[in-house]
Amino acid sequence: MKKINFYSTNLKAPNVNVKDAILKGLAADKGLYMPDHIPTLSEAEFDRLKNADYPEIAFTILKKFLDGFVSDDELKQICDEAYNFPVPIEKIDSNIFIMRLDRGPTAAFKDFAARAMARLMELFLERENRRLLILTATSGDTGSAVANAFHGCDSIKLIVLFPEKEVTDRQRKLMTTLGDNITVVSIDGKFDDCQALVKDAFVDSDLSGLNLSSANSINFARLMPQIVYYVYAYLKCGEEINVCIPSGNFGNLMGGLIAKKMGTPIKKFIVAVNENDEVARFFKTQIYEKIEPSLNCISNAMNVGHPSNLSRLIALYGGIMDEKGNINKLPDMGKIHEDMAAYSITDEETKQEIKSVYEKYGVIVEPHGAVGLKAMENYRLETSDSTPVVCIETADPAKFPEVIREVINIDPPLPESMKEAMEKEEHYEKLACDYSEFKKYLITLDAGR
Repeated sequence: MKKINFYSTNLKAPNVNVKDAILKGLAADKGLYMPDHIPTLSEAEFDRLKNADYPEIAFTILKKFLDGFVSDDELKQICDEAYNFPVPIEKIDSNIFIMRLDRGPTAAFKDFAARAMARLMELFLERENRRLLILTATSGDTGSAVANAFHGCDSIKLIVLFPEKEVTDRQRKLMTTLGDNITVVSIDGKFDDCQALVKDAFVDSDLSGLNLSSANSINFARLMPQIVYYVYAYLKCGEEINVCIPSGNFGNLMGGLIAKKMGTPIKKFIVAVNENDEVARFFKTQIYEKIEPSLNCISNAMNVGHPSNLSRLIALYGGIMDEKGNINKLPDMGKIHEDMAAYSITDEETKQEIKSVYEKYGVIVEPHGAVGLKAMENYRLETSDSTPVVCIETADPAKFPEVIREVINIDPPLPESMKEAMEKEEHYEKLACDYSEFKKYLITLDAGR
């Protein structure tokens, strides 16, 4: 197997191996790490995995990237421990499926990546007797999933930044009730502001002694595990599929695109965004314009005005985009349109879809899943494509009780995994959206460790 190296999407930092890409998180030139080639799955491997369980599928895919850095026994243990919950795929209509990625400990799809990532990073750090200070920004579910995954890791201290007014109470409580090695900070701003603070800290030479890394989807360790459930979806459906993905920072879509490049028979990705439609507009016009500030929609995890992973998507299709959103080389737009179709869904359409899906199928979906289902309907009306489609449900409806009650007058039941956190006391800091203040906070926090 040819060794995989990782290059920066800004093309100004040295190539690194997979271990260093994971521990660094972000390249020194503010670019995102991308594999210099993507390994493939053979027909024999697909045949062998047809009746495999989720941890075995995960093992096969992650081994393609981690071979030589993690032993088979270590990787099998990571996969078995990380994926000890069900991954149901529900058929709701002819050729329409919902893949529920909401059965993990924080009831969101981010659990899939965070749990494997935490175990990998701790393994690498323990080998080298090192410690890391991990910074991550969240627009909703990332923070709680990462906080729960890294909680109790002796070699890692985690700081989560979230926009003060744009996460639900339940999303917030899943990360602010943990304590120990987890610190949570409310920022008076948007998700993009939180993400910018994190990126600025990474390249600040004054902070080089803090051993900073990231657990956002800017870290390739977050993308690798997301490849798995697209392969899983194809294997369970048993034929070529379309996939509909609610998209915010575009890490989830990148996982799917890499799965397709690995040979998974996915015909089309239906890219669903809310009113933060900068990527959908770019696909149509070939002109990229960030939304600053991002719009506050009820599908809050998708309130991203400049997705970090867009630079990876553009690199995958032969283009170059820097961290500020400047496109220095246009990607192959013809191939992008061949592989993807993007749709922007309004809040009003989202609410109507929640109601429609419940009335038609008796199924409760939350706002992000509803954005996806509505985009899927728009795509099918536009194309008459009847290929089986798997729609991603990214979170449990119980995380968005206010919207669900408003639309269908039902209080969604709270999963057991969330009940305990709802009763605990919260602890979190509050900071202004100011880098100098954030920098001072990090230095003070490190001095107190």
